[in-house]
Amino acid sequence: MTSYPAPAPSTESGAGLKLLALFLSLVVLIMGFFGLWLAISAQHAADRAGKVESVPAQSMPGMDMSTPASTAGATGVATPSFAGAAPANADALAMAHAAYPAALPAAPAGPVAAVHLGISHDVLQIAPGVKYETWTFNHSVPAPPIHVRQGQLVKVTLTNNSPMPHSVDFHAARIAPNLAFTDIAPGATKTFEFKANDPGVYMVHCGTAPVLAHIANGMYFAIVVEPPNLPHADRQYVLVSSEWYLNSDGLTKPASLDMVKAEQSTPDWVTWNGYAGQYKTHPLTADPGDTVRFWVVAAGPSLDTTFHVVGTLLNRAWVNADMVDQPQHDIQTALVPAGGGGIFDVKIDQPGLYPFVSHQFASVALGQVGLLKVGDVQGTMSH
Repeated sequence: MTSYPAPAPSTESGAGLKLLALFLSLVVLIMGFFGLWLAISAQHAADRAGKVESVPAQSMPGMDMSTPASTAGATGVATPSFAGAAPANADALAMAHAAYPAALPAAPAGPVAAVHLGISHDVLQIAPGVKYETWTFNHSVPAPPIHVRQGQLVKVTLTNNSPMPHSVDFHAARIAPNLAFTDIAPGATKTFEFKANDPGVYMVHCGTAPVLAHIANGMYFAIVVEPPNLPHADRQYVLVSSEWYLNSDGLTKPASLDMVKAEQSTPDWVTWNGYAGQYKTHPLTADPGDTVRFWVVAAGPSLDTTFHVVGTLLNRAWVNADMVDQPQHDIQTALVPAGGGGIFDVKIDQPGLYPFVSHQFASVALGQVGLLKVGDVQGTMSH
């Protein structure tokens, strides 16, 4: 068998390999420079973003919705639920509690309604034996309702007796908020006025940043602007629904706001007029055949109220507090959105106990339930 010598390497192919290796080296070098440029650009972008975040946001005075570190949880984790927490003598405490006066007060006579609001920080009970460090108007949660007649001039005097800035926002007012609703410092007083031209029931609340915290701490109430020639009502009650978000059970020492719970809308208590279940122990009353009018505001700060009276229909319902148009008739449940209002008439002929609730029953389980006692009936009931 004949053997042949191996062919000598081609000079041209060797040169090609060298050129290919050089090309690949250049590609790697270029990609390395490109990657380094991308990393430097990303770092510069992050630095610029950090500088932008450090500049305070510009906003209308009193309407900045940012969350200060003093009210935010350090870990961003809510405390456990304290729903239903109660001492052993809770029933006796509930009976001894003086229920918030729900009856609509009389409107002042004359063309001017003078409103004086004092701001303070107070410890109040929000359920039997449960104490909370509230922020208040006139030492009450909610503050006592204001009742004016359509067309009256409302003159507001606001005095801040607390250690921090606060403000007030009237949903019933058509007024420049950057003039009337601005923050006032501790110890300061301010005045403004507006014409109550729009009939209905409206929320009033503190508008200082973060509004979520100021409402959740108790700074809200209702103003009723009553139009002329309303149908007659024998009894009139004001109901303000609201939520409480606790950082402790409030039994051994007062609780304060858990901002994470508030941000997540997971309340420990939901109430009519600031105190859980108070109108079960101390029912609102009416006689058989009375027309009872409920002026309802959902203060929130976040949850709606779906108003319902068990055992009857809402004979007249001015939904969303619209008293310009005619009311709806004989409806079962009416939505009152957070920050909104509604007016509801019921006429009940048969004696009995008639619960009034939000038909979002998670709220009922957390305390948003009361009783309308029609006639001389004994006992109580749950719902």
